[in-house]
Amino acid sequence: MSTFHPNGLAAAVFNLLSILALILSFVMLASHWIRNHILAFAIQSWVIACLSAFIGLSGHDPELIPIAILTALLRGTALPYLLIRLLDQAHLNREFAPLVQPSSSMVLGAALVLLAYTMTLHLGPGTHIPDPTALMALTTMLAITLIGFLMLVLRTEALSHLLALLVIENGIFLGSQILMPGMPVLLELVILFDLIIIVVTFGILVRFLKTEIGSTDSR
Repeated sequence: MSTFHPNGLAAAVFNLLSILALILSFVMLASHWIRNHILAFAIQSWVIACLSAFIGLSGHDPELIPIAILTALLRGTALPYLLIRLLDQAHLNREFAPLVQPSSSMVLGAALVLLAYTMTLHLGPGTHIPDPTALMALTTMLAITLIGFLMLVLRTEALSHLLALLVIENGIFLGSQILMPGMPVLLELVILFDLIIIVVTFGILVRFLKTEIGSTDSR
């Protein structure tokens, strides 16, 4: 497995972008306004696109440049646009019946970050990843993925569940950029178009729930 080993300034920039992506996950976790979720997801996707471009340029891996462009255009622009349209069609603004309050969500999210860090300490030696930046990527990937699963459990609106799934995918994709930077462009293109299909499918489901039941609450 080929990994990217940045040093000095490159490592600092990578860590900064990774932490920013993690902070945006907390923004989505703490807010009950679905439009804010979509905006934070879009920014997070652009951050990951910048991360891909940065690794491609500093790691001399040109395959990551088109992946970064596709990520910015599809994941950071097209998907949020489709989600905003779904939100407007469903006449939703916020999560009306959250299971826990934002402060409790933040505490649970912080606990998951600690869990991700603990898992990384145990997984790092076993996977032979001694590089601190790679360990940071693994921690961030696990933390964002776990926060996505937490959102999936705590949210009740169908659109919020869709956003949680997209956050999980963002976390996995972020980690793959440093742990497996040689991912083929064709594979990434297939994944991005699969995400668009998922959003369209959820859009059909949301419209059906709104028409037949009058609510998009999953409970």
